[in-house]
Amino acid sequence: MAMAAIDEVCAYLKEVGTYYLATVDGDQPRVRPFGTAHIFEGKLYIQTGKVKPVAQQLAANPKFEISAFHKGTWIRLSGKLIEDPRIEAQESMLDAHPSLKQMYTAGDGNTAVYYIEDGECTFCSFTQPPRKVTF
Repeated sequence: MAMAAIDEVCAYLKEVGTYYLATVDGDQPRVRPFGTAHIFEGKLYIQTGKVKPVAQQLAANPKFEISAFHKGTWIRLSGKLIEDPRIEAQESMLDAHPSLKQMYTAGDGNTAVYYIEDGECTFCSFTQPPRKVTF
């Protein structure tokens, strides 16, 4: 049975460990390393702190792109990141990434979790044609 697109993308991000998230700040792109990827209630989530500029950028414009490279392959993932304010979503993310608990607590007013809406991911390599999945 083929892996669902969302599971495949999440597994890739977890295997990579560090991926790069781009947002828009006015007319200026901003890129920074990220490391969270988690499936909760059938959606792919990432996490950051509300005090960080990335959270303000996503509030103003939820469009994003992620790029990651691993063992001769790479992905470009785009869509919208929608904040989920529920404590349950925050707890699920923190349980999946226990190292975050040194800096974040569910309901602390700073923990922000986002799910991907209208996700489109292109898997690329130097030896295979690009393959696009959506979720």
